[in-house]
Amino acid sequence: MLNLTSSQGVNYIFEFESYDDLHVCKECVGKALSKTGEKPKPGDTSEVPSEQPSTEELLSRMNMLRENSELQKLHKQFVSNGVLTEAEFWATRKKLLGGNTSTNSKQRTGLKSVMLSDTKPSTDSRTNKVTFTLTPEIVREIFAEKPAVHQAYLTLVPKKMSERDFWSQYCRAEYLQHSKNANAAAAAAAEAAEDEELSLFLKPDNILASETRRKIRGVDPTLDMEADEGDDYTHLPDHGIVCDGSKEITELQHELYRRTLSQDLNRHAAVVLQGTTIDEEQLKDTQTVAEALERSKQGQNTSNEETDINANQDRLSRILKMMEIDDLQASSDLPLALLSIKDPRDYFDSQQASALKTSRDTSIGNDPVRRTLSVEESYASLRDSISHIKNTGLVDPMVTPEVAAKVLSVLTHNISSTKYDGGKNPGLSVLDTLPNTIKEELIYHWTSIQELLRHYWSSYPITTMYLYSKVSRLKDAMSKIDSQLQELNESVQSDLRHQVTLLIRPMQQALEVAMQHYDADMQKRSS
Repeated sequence: MLNLTSSQGVNYIFEFESYDDLHVCKECVGKALSKTGEKPKPGDTSEVPSEQPSTEELLSRMNMLRENSELQKLHKQFVSNGVLTEAEFWATRKKLLGGNTSTNSKQRTGLKSVMLSDTKPSTDSRTNKVTFTLTPEIVREIFAEKPAVHQAYLTLVPKKMSERDFWSQYCRAEYLQHSKNANAAAAAAAEAAEDEELSLFLKPDNILASETRRKIRGVDPTLDMEADEGDDYTHLPDHGIVCDGSKEITELQHELYRRTLSQDLNRHAAVVLQGTTIDEEQLKDTQTVAEALERSKQGQNTSNEETDINANQDRLSRILKMMEIDDLQASSDLPLALLSIKDPRDYFDSQQASALKTSRDTSIGNDPVRRTLSVEESYASLRDSISHIKNTGLVDPMVTPEVAAKVLSVLTHNISSTKYDGGKNPGLSVLDTLPNTIKEELIYHWTSIQELLRHYWSSYPITTMYLYSKVSRLKDAMSKIDSQLQELNESVQSDLRHQVTLLIRPMQQALEVAMQHYDADMQKRSS
């Protein structure tokens, strides 16, 4: 909430749905107040965090301070010294305390990797009675792995048959298919012929078959291994292993009711990887699970139809592209005139001459330039230069002695340091090369600066007297740390001062930007 007081003393309380909207409104109000030159009123304390932590939260804070020594140092430095209040310090760490974490996990619970076939029914040896136990979790997995069973449940229950009869027929079909009898497929076919309702669970899943065909249509036609299965010589007459054809005909008659382990395993793996959109709260009864799964599939069907249209168009374009034979196509390249050069030197010499002429014309105009000297002229110029050096000597040295001495000393220092550091880890940073005391002090200062800057920049724009006093306290603390950094830089040894300066400079720059912003804002408000 945000409490604004007008010039007439009327209070307006605004409630926002999110913190982002609150921050945007605060920024707009701050800009409006800065334009009008109004200062925050002392009586406005609407932003003062005055929450009373619960006993559980206090225990969490104490445990966190006990376990984290770095956090304990920050708490002692800022809260105990009055730079930050207790609520301000913990306001940026609510996620660590678990204040913003919901009790319910946002991650959906996946399906178990245990297959339905691994769930064995209980058998009574005296009465030969087989009992299946179906829980809402098992029903959810059945509906996910077998869409035809799910569709049959929505169609038949409770209009044409009761839920008990439905699951009795399903368990009977499962028992027939998982029977260890060698003629299990024939027995299942005989049962399906007598009972029409039982045949719904014994026949292949038409929904899965259509989904498989849809996936096959998306396969690249050039990589369709099933289409090329009969191209090898083993499928030709008089090749391969001779087998009895009568047995194959008998097996093909019952192939409709045969279900292999590989099919069940592949389907179960696909469902487990896909996951489920049904939460644990919806696992109340079978009807609730079926309806929830139906609602989740409605959006998937729409997206699958759009994907099929795009896949068909892509497949047609790929087929047309593969049907074209490049060797039989006419050349699409434009005819080009062949470049005929008898002597390559003539070509390059002419190019060089034209380039020289162009550069000469652009640099000195049209005046001719003499680029050759005779032997006499060259000898005379060299003789004059030698005579001049003999008379005057080499007055100006090529390198000044001071620069040469400085370069020599730096080079000697680098060579000695390289020998000293030989064998050490070359991946060490500048911070790792410092002594532990200086290293820990720099890390502590950097952590403190981060804490101060986080609270400082989140306090703008200043719209209340509370924020005004908070920013003033933070500014004083930043000035104190800046002076401590300067003292640290001056107290270290001379051979380590350069490395320490490299580490301190970014900290001082961050503090300097914040303090310059504070001075500019105060000057803007006072003017």
